Amino acid sequence: RLGQARLRKTMEYFEGTIDRIIEAKHRRFLASKPDSESSDLLSLLLRALDPSTGRSMSTDEVKSNILTFLSAGHETTANALAWSLFLLSRSPCWAALVQEEAARELQGPVEGLADRLVVTRMVVDESLRLYPPIAALSRMADQPDELAGVKVKSGSLIVIAPYVLHRHQNLWHQPELFDPSRFSETEKGKIDRFAYLPFGMGPRTCIGASFALQEATIVLAVLMNRFDLELRPDAHVWPVQRV
Repeated sequence: RLGQARLRKTMEYFEGTIDRIIEAKHRRFLASKPDSESSDLLSLLLRALDPSTGRSMSTDEVKSNILTFLSAGHETTANALAWSLFLLSRSPCWAALVQEEAARELQGPVEGLADRLVVTRMVVDESLRLYPPIAALSRMADQPDELAGVKVKSGSLIVIAPYVLHRHQNLWHQPELFDPSRFSETEKGKIDRFAYLPFGMGPRTCIGASFALQEATIVLAVLMNRFDLELRPDAHVWPVQRV
């Protein structure tokens, strides 16, 4: 493709940077302190063993994992946090609930923190409903089918837009309203399985979904614990889908 040369240059930059991090900061550190309990993501990958064979990951495998976290797990989570902060700035009652929870739970042990941030997680889930970071999900039909009365040929590309799905009036009550209580313990079970797809669905669902949700929930709690949010009076906010 026309853009391949530029992409190759970008990939070389990323891979070179990751190589230097692995070599300079971790390979030497782990070699000098093999019993180290360092728990950052890269150290965990370097120490990980295949449960079947006991084999550790090769440098290329570690590098591929880190590259995936950088490319697929950074911008989408940042978008989710940005929209969560915007929505809380427009909803003082929910902002107060998140701040109250954050002030209480951030004082406790790190272990199980994300699970204790129940209200904060509800806000993240509702933000992902209103402003899903992924513009479209695509699947190819592996055989002829029928979808909503429309004949689908084998090999056809099916595109689902979560932004539209998450605001469909037949699937959600007051879909334009920011209401995190939809995702409370008593209410979330009522959501149709295929009405909420911020991470996709099925065998090709986002492999980092659990990681992203924990990360976003904890970061949002920390931010709300440290700041009061107010939208600038001259701000005009409108979503733009861009990678």
